[in-house]
Amino acid sequence: MPDLSSDASEIRAATFRLARRLRQQRAVTTMSDGQFAVLVALKLHGPHTLTALAEREGVTAPSMNRTVNCLEEEGYLTREPDADDRRKVNIAITPTGLEVVEETVHRRDEWLARVLADLPDGDRETLRAAAKIILKVIER
Repeated sequence: MPDLSSDASEIRAATFRLARRLRQQRAVTTMSDGQFAVLVALKLHGPHTLTALAEREGVTAPSMNRTVNCLEEEGYLTREPDADDRRKVNIAITPTGLEVVEETVHRRDEWLARVLADLPDGDRETLRAAAKIILKVIER
């Protein structure tokens, strides 16, 4: 019988190291992973209130406020009054923030493509199959 604990440990360690190497490929080296995640969320899901953004990212509102303040100071996002409810403020990504997200994704894809180019075809096929399995597992 296979040792599932050992398998889990190996898979976790490998995916963690891969994720860390991918995170190192960024357009703005001074931007934290949390700040980048906020820009990605705004790009993918559109404007959010501070509370909604904090909930989406799993942090407190004061912590999100600090993150948003830093990103706003750098010109990566804006705060605008809600058209329907002037008590609300929507946070939206700017064209500069969008450029950072797109350039970072490009750099990460390019880095991974260079790594994959050095592998034999069979190993790349195995990784493609593993990626499909991983996505299936996490989307349950």
